[in-house]
Amino acid sequence: MSLRKKIADSEAVLNWVARRIASYIRLIHRNTKWQRIGYEELDQLAAAGEPVIVVLWHQRLAQSPYFFPLDKGRICSITSAARAGSMVGRVQKLFGMDTIAMSSHKRHVALSREVLGKMKDGISIGIAADGPRGPERVSSTVPLIWARSSGKRVFGITYSVRHGREMGSWDRLLLPRPWRNEGVFLCREWHDPVPRKASEEEIETLRQSLERHMNDITEEADLMVGRSPWSPST
Repeated sequence: MSLRKKIADSEAVLNWVARRIASYIRLIHRNTKWQRIGYEELDQLAAAGEPVIVVLWHQRLAQSPYFFPLDKGRICSITSAARAGSMVGRVQKLFGMDTIAMSSHKRHVALSREVLGKMKDGISIGIAADGPRGPERVSSTVPLIWARSSGKRVFGITYSVRHGREMGSWDRLLLPRPWRNEGVFLCREWHDPVPRKASEEEIETLRQSLERHMNDITEEADLMVGRSPWSPST
């Protein structure tokens, strides 16, 4: 094993990097004037110990540790087992979140069983609907399958900031400016029911509906802070 790989795989190094990233996220949050909109119902459910499914876009992961009311309830984030996803999980754990790594070696049935077990224990589930590799803002059916199996409510959550730039990654990750900024956290429940015996055609219709919901609330958040709404890559 090369020295570079040993360093990259070192627990001490990875934990150090995670702490630095967490510190930067806290700095951004502290130096931004935030609005928190639409959280009344989610706050009540979290305080009552009623788990929900939280959906976000991968592009808006940079402030994900503040998406859920961790002072009222617990949430488990689904991350990729790849190196970048593993780092996201380490960072989120530093904020008090649980995580489950979703790897290509783990069968969907096994993952779903683990997720449903968390929800039975009163823990909400958070997932980037277009992660971990995209395509950008194309929702998977995974949140729908879990909603169908659990009967739990689905909330779309996003954030936006007045000053920030999109990175050159596949998801065009939004990285906020860490000083003198204005931002908004926006929470909106997705109300479409998911039938227990939904057909493939119904699931696809619901998938498109969830995708539109996520795009709509993200555009709403962008407009609130004067940011140009997202448009597909060309």
